[in-house]
Amino acid sequence: MDNTTGTRPTFVSHLECSLQGDHYPADQVHGLSKAGKPLLVRYDLKALSKSISKEVLAKRPTDLWRYREFLPVRRAEHIVSLGEITTPLIRAHKLETGGGTLLIKDEGRLPTGSFKARGICVAVSMAKALGITRIAMPTNGNAGAALAAYASRAEIESTIFCPDDTPEINVREIAAQGAKVWRVNGLINDCGKIIAENKDAQNWYDFSTLKEPYRIEGKKTMGLELAEQLGWRLPSVIFYPTGGGTGLIGMWKVFKELETMGWIAGPLPRMVAVQASGCAPIVRAFEAGAEYAELWKNAHTVAAGIRVPVAIGDFLILRALRESNGFATAVDDESIEAALMEMATREGLLLCPEGAATYAAYQQELAAGRISADDTTVLFNCATGLKYSLPAVTRRLDRENPIF
Repeated sequence: MDNTTGTRPTFVSHLECSLQGDHYPADQVHGLSKAGKPLLVRYDLKALSKSISKEVLAKRPTDLWRYREFLPVRRAEHIVSLGEITTPLIRAHKLETGGGTLLIKDEGRLPTGSFKARGICVAVSMAKALGITRIAMPTNGNAGAALAAYASRAEIESTIFCPDDTPEINVREIAAQGAKVWRVNGLINDCGKIIAENKDAQNWYDFSTLKEPYRIEGKKTMGLELAEQLGWRLPSVIFYPTGGGTGLIGMWKVFKELETMGWIAGPLPRMVAVQASGCAPIVRAFEAGAEYAELWKNAHTVAAGIRVPVAIGDFLILRALRESNGFATAVDDESIEAALMEMATREGLLLCPEGAATYAAYQQELAAGRISADDTTVLFNCATGLKYSLPAVTRRLDRENPIF
C-alpha cells in the first residue's frame, strides 16, 4: 500500500517502560509509564526485516515517510505532513584535519526550519490517529513552532508555553501558525510544571519531551537517513546538541534496531552529547558516573535549545553514551559564537547556536585527544541559522561620493 491511502504496514508490537521494561498495549493513549518514565515503541523486527529491503527503500521518494515500516502510524489518512525531506549531509572540507572526514547533517532544511519537525510530525500524526484534540507543550522555541504548524494542519488545538527570553522570532512564529502561546517568567521546566498542574482541568495531552511515546520515533529517522546516506556504514562519532535528548536517544534506539535486523555493517558510532557550560546537567552526571542528572540551577546560554535544566530522559541519554563508548562535553558561549562564525565564513554554512556548539565541541575534543582527526565525524545542525540574531552590520556607503 502506498503512503497516501489505506492501511500502511506497521510492525508495532507494544510499548515498553524504558526503566522497568513492563509492557503497554499499542493503539491506546499513553503518557509516562507507571514508574513515571518514558515509554518506548517496540517492533516485531523479524517481521519488519522480511517486509522491506534496502533495495526497495532506495527506490522510494526521499522523504521521512519512506521509512514507514519503522514508524508507528497505521493508516495513511492519519499522516500529518508538511513535506519532510531527506536533509543533506555536507562535507566541511576546509575544517578537516588529519585523514578524517567532517560531515554536517543540516536539519535546518526541514519544515519550520528545524529537526523538531521530525518528531512532531510523527507525534501529531499519532495524536490524530488516537483522537486527541487538545495538546500543550513547553518549548524553548523550535519545538513549539513545529507543534503549532503540525497541530494546525491536523485541526488539533495547541497551547504552548515559552520562557520569557525565548527568541522573538520563535514566539511570533508559534503565534502566526495558530497556537495559543504564552511567555512565562521561568525556564522550560517551569513551563512544563504549568502543564502538569493544569492538564487534567484543561483536557490537555502533555507533549513535553518524552512524556508521550512517539516524538522519539520521528526523531530516530535522523539515524535511518544517516545510515542510508553513508551506505549503511555508520560514522565513527556523532556530536549531538543535547537538551531533552530525544534525538540522541532515538538514533541510538534505531541503530540497535538496525543492528538486530542485520542492516548495519561495521561498529556503531560513539555518541557525544554536547551541552553549554551554563547548562550541563548531563555532562556533570556523566563525569560523576551517575545514572541520573540533577537539576542544573541558574541555567543560561546563548544556545536556548539546549538550555534544559532537567531532562526526564536523562538516564536514557547517559545509557546511550556509555553503551556507545561515547561521552558528554560542554562548551562555553564564547566558543559557540566563534564556531558559528568560523563555519559560516569558511564553509558557507549558517548554523544555529546549538549546531555551532557541536563544532565547538568537535574542536575542543580533537585538542583534548578524546576523538581522532582520522575519524569520520558527523555534527548535527538542528535548525536554520536564519532564526537567530546575527552580528549587526554598520558599514555604509554614500553613493554621492567616490566609493573606492
